[in-house]
Amino acid sequence: MRIQGEIILSVLKLTKNGVIQRNLVAGTAHTPTATADEVLVTLSEKDLIKLKGKLVEVTPGQRLQLAVEAIMQGVDIEHVSRFLEWKEFENMAATAFEINRYITRRNFHFKAHSKRWEMDLLACKQPLMVCVDCKHWQHGWGRASIAKAAETQVERTRALASSLEIFSEKLCFGRWTKTTLIPIVLALVPSAFKFHNGTPIVPILQLQSFINELPTRAFSLTHFSTIMKETGHKLTEF
Repeated sequence: MRIQGEIILSVLKLTKNGVIQRNLVAGTAHTPTATADEVLVTLSEKDLIKLKGKLVEVTPGQRLQLAVEAIMQGVDIEHVSRFLEWKEFENMAATAFEINRYITRRNFHFKAHSKRWEMDLLACKQPLMVCVDCKHWQHGWGRASIAKAAETQVERTRALASSLEIFSEKLCFGRWTKTTLIPIVLALVPSAFKFHNGTPIVPILQLQSFINELPTRAFSLTHFSTIMKETGHKLTEF
């Protein structure tokens, strides 16, 4: 593992609970102080950390960027993920949608077709409901694993769409008469491909671009359109 990767892991480990003393990084990374300081300055110049005298400060967004940087330096995804809290990844995703005026609902549990399901994140902005599966790490993140994750998320979204009217009071869309549900898989780093059968595989650092483009691209992606009226609930699948 390259020394820069070791130092990034050290920063991730130490900053889980907030601001840290700068001199702790070298010891945790088992590297000379001068080497650690040189890397920290480089990370600061890339806006991946904030150096404040003897202190190192890292925002939640920067922690995710540091994780991606470590992976780009050759550190194994699973190794990096040990130093990230699951909620950091999920919160980053929710915040990105909320900044863009989506209403979010996290860890939504529901029952459909005699089976219990859980959606990591729902982001709603009329008439769209984005159904997000957060994969902040994945063992063997190859084509087969990505395809399985996408297919499972489509199945999960289909189940929610078919029973959507039942959950209208619990969810964020109120009394919408039309809703388009879009399944996506959110990953820590870019995958081997961007789509699987029309389902987007979105790297976390590209989520904002995805949100910006979504209104004009929604109907070209895998989606489930529902019409809810007093006479019943109709589902159209694409």
